[in-house]
Order: sequence, then structure tokens, then C-alpha cells
Amino acid sequence: MKIALCCSVKKKDPDKPPDYFSEFDSEETVLDIASTIKGLGHEVSLVEANDRHNLINFFQNHSADIVFNIAEGTNSRFRESEVPALLDFLNIPYTGSNSFALALALNKAMAKRIFRFEGIPTPNFQIFHRADTQLDPRLKFPLIVKPNYEGSGKGISSSSVVYNEKGLYAQVNSAIANYRQEALVEEFIEGKELTVGVLANGKAEALPILEIDFSECHKSGEYFYSWKMKEFQGNKEMGCTPAFYCPARLTEEVAREVKDTALRAHKALGCFDISRTDIRLSKDNIPYVLEVNPLPGLDPKESNFPMIARAAGIEYRDLIKTILANAMERYAISVNNKSQMADSKSYS
Repeated sequence: MKIALCCSVKKKDPDKPPDYFSEFDSEETVLDIASTIKGLGHEVSLVEANDRHNLINFFQNHSADIVFNIAEGTNSRFRESEVPALLDFLNIPYTGSNSFALALALNKAMAKRIFRFEGIPTPNFQIFHRADTQLDPRLKFPLIVKPNYEGSGKGISSSSVVYNEKGLYAQVNSAIANYRQEALVEEFIEGKELTVGVLANGKAEALPILEIDFSECHKSGEYFYSWKMKEFQGNKEMGCTPAFYCPARLTEEVAREVKDTALRAHKALGCFDISRTDIRLSKDNIPYVLEVNPLPGLDPKESNFPMIARAAGIEYRDLIKTILANAMERYAISVNNKSQMADSKSYS
């Protein structure tokens, strides 16, 4: 089969903020995925998604039976949905969630409203469109301030957790000014940091829970998944050395509740094939969903999802194969005859 691997590759640009390319994949990750797909017997073409002219030109002049999509998009608030929207318009099948689910998941506040409607626990929150917005008195400190349309810990550091209104407004002003978007302010949940991978293989299932323990990260000064912790994970000099436990150190009852919550969040946003849900488990064992990432990192060495998959007995080759196979089934594509049905079935 002809498979186009749509990707967003990290670049070095001294004129950009340090976290500008954080959501993009390294060249090594892209090549690992491409090599794995080739090893499954397919023909692979790499397509850089952030060069719009190149992206459109490729699909105008080349055929692809299916796209393996890991593209993060460019600068819009709906950037992760750009490639799927184009592919839908051109009637080209692709792996992963559709443009609607990707846009919804990237808007943290809107996703949280969906979670609330579905009865899925999520921290209480407020959107600040302006730095002088009055704080909702129902919100309880400590609070954490985040840009509303970012991922990979962008805009989040130890100073993002605030304990009074002076600290709050300083962080809100910084988030709005630096990221040119509204700030999400939510109650900071003290407890365990968990992330849960959901993988569809015929039907969506939650994989073993990954617990990230920051208790020994004293040198970093950060005790949750900030941008610094994600970007420099494993750096001993910086103290970015969290401990990972997969399966997480939870009772069977709590683990079932956490997995069920992640699966419900995946379905509530309409995700397909794969997602990773970040959860803070409160001290009274309530799993609060922070966000759902329908485009989780697939670096075979460092990303959380491949680590979770290995704990489930799924090696990297089989993970990539499963993502492809599930998308092909959804679009009714046969490996033998490569037929594509326009009226594709869909499920999550």
C-alpha cells in the first residue's frame, strides 16, 4: 500500500520562543515511524505538513491509499485539525481522530465543558479573556494557569501554580501576552499524576495506567508535567528525572475507575484509533481529567504511549500496525484490493 506519513518536524529557530516547536516530532521519531511502516510491507512517503504549499501540492500530484497522520499543524487555534480537514475534503483516508475531535480536544475549556456534561470529573475552571477579569469566588487556591490552546506543557512551569490573587493575575497576564490567547485557570489537584492510553483494535480499550512520580525531581523545582519536564525529561543535571510506574501503583478498584474515566473522555470527544488522557488522581481517589491528547507522541524511546503499550505487551511495530489496521477497517480499506469506500463507517 502507498502510505503518506504527514508529520511536523522540529526545527531550530533562535527567533522563536524555546517552547515553540515542542509539539512537533523529532526527525528521529518520524524516521522510526516511517521505517516501521516500511517494515510492515508498505511504501512510505514523508510529507512535511507545515509547508502548506508542499502539503497541498503533494496530494494534488501523488496518490496515497491512506495517511498516517502525526501532524500538529501550524499557528491557528485549530491547527491539529488542519491536515484531517484537507484530507476529508480530498476524500483521502487517514489514521487517528477527525478534524472536529482534534479541534475540540485542543480547546481545553470546551473539552472540559463536554466532560462536565458527560459527568466526567475535571477540575473547576474559569477562562480569562483579559488580564483584569474578575476571579470567580467559587474557585479555590491553589490554581494553575495555562494557555487554553496549547499542548506538550507549553506555557506551564512551576510558577504556573499560584496561591493568591497577586500571583494569579501575574500568570494570567503572562499567558495572554506570550501566547496571544485566553488563559485557562483551573483548580490545582494535589495527588498522583497519571496518563492513560486508549487504543482501538476493533473497539477502544484503555491500556495499563502510567504513573509519573516527580517526588525526586528536587533540582528541577517542578513536580508535575511542565514544559521543562517534558522537553528535558531524563536530564539529570536539570533534575528532570521522574520515575515511571506502569501499571500505576493503584488498587484494582481505583485502577478500574481511572481506566473507565479515560475511556469515557476518549469517547466523549469522539476520538478514533488512539488517544492519551492526562489525569490527576486526588487524595480521595477521584480521577480528574485534565485533557485528552488525540495525537500522542510516538517516539519509541521517550514517549509515554509506546511505554504504556509495552506494558500491555504491545511492541512498537505492533502499535503502529494496530493504528493503521484500525483506520483501514474504519474506512473499509482492504490490504489486498486497496478499495476505498466513500461512505466509510466510523466508530470509537
